[in-house]
Amino acid sequence: MHRISVIALSLLCLGLAACGSTPRSDYPGAGAARERQNAQAAADAVPAGEGASAIDSAGTYLRLVERMQQDGLWFASLAHVDALEARHGVMPASTRLRADALRQTGQDAASAAAYRRLVGTPLEAAGYHGLGLLAGGNGDFAEAARLMEQARRSTPTDGLLLSDLGYALLRAGRIDAARVPLMQAAQLRPDQAQVQANLALYLEASGRTDQASALMDAQRMPPASREAIRQAARDLAGGGAPVATTDLPAGFAPGGLALRTATRASLPRMAAPAGAATTASAERAPNAPDTGRTP
Repeated sequence: MHRISVIALSLLCLGLAACGSTPRSDYPGAGAARERQNAQAAADAVPAGEGASAIDSAGTYLRLVERMQQDGLWFASLAHVDALEARHGVMPASTRLRADALRQTGQDAASAAAYRRLVGTPLEAAGYHGLGLLAGGNGDFAEAARLMEQARRSTPTDGLLLSDLGYALLRAGRIDAARVPLMQAAQLRPDQAQVQANLALYLEASGRTDQASALMDAQRMPPASREAIRQAARDLAGGGAPVATTDLPAGFAPGGLALRTATRASLPRMAAPAGAATTASAERAPNAPDTGRTP
């Protein structure tokens, strides 16, 4: 009898250990999926209405949709924007999420209309930035730069905006004008691989190949990415458009203008101090040509 009890206790412990182990359903991304489900459940648990509870629920739902878009679920996010606005009404934050999702799903006219509705709101800069991205996507980089300049007046420290502005200026043939926004972007967002790639493209296009190589070395860019940047610089020098490549390993961040690829994953993030130091050294390089240094 005692032995039977010991065996039963052992089986119980094994069962508890199995329950505590990682389930087979924990596929890559399962954690993010559960987080979205939990956020949705939290949003549904709070009834719509007046007061702080409604505000909290709206904020939770906004974060849910933002996370879905970060995961690339653009079509699904559109459905949730509809549900969010049906429950809490239209707000600038939801309009921005809608505009971004419409742009990412190829609905440019509707996206432009949504971005224009942001003008005159606290998210006006996002509206101009989005309109600039649409213009760049249609090949009108002069207009893209003009719109992003508008956005910069409201948010002069937005590193991603400055990076897109610099790239649009490069594509518009204004290489010297791209220098300041790209340098600002690289120092404001040293953790963003796409921002650093845009700066490397500027350095290559302006003939500062040694500094471009040093920057790409510091960012540990893979060979395919380096060649894509160099080819884009050659295309710019020849008056052509940089050709998007599909063989970049884990291409650049989605949503911007630079070196757009068929993939939506981001390059690995690099350490901020190394990126910032390399950016500063590239700017101070004694053998770099004078491009109109600003104070």
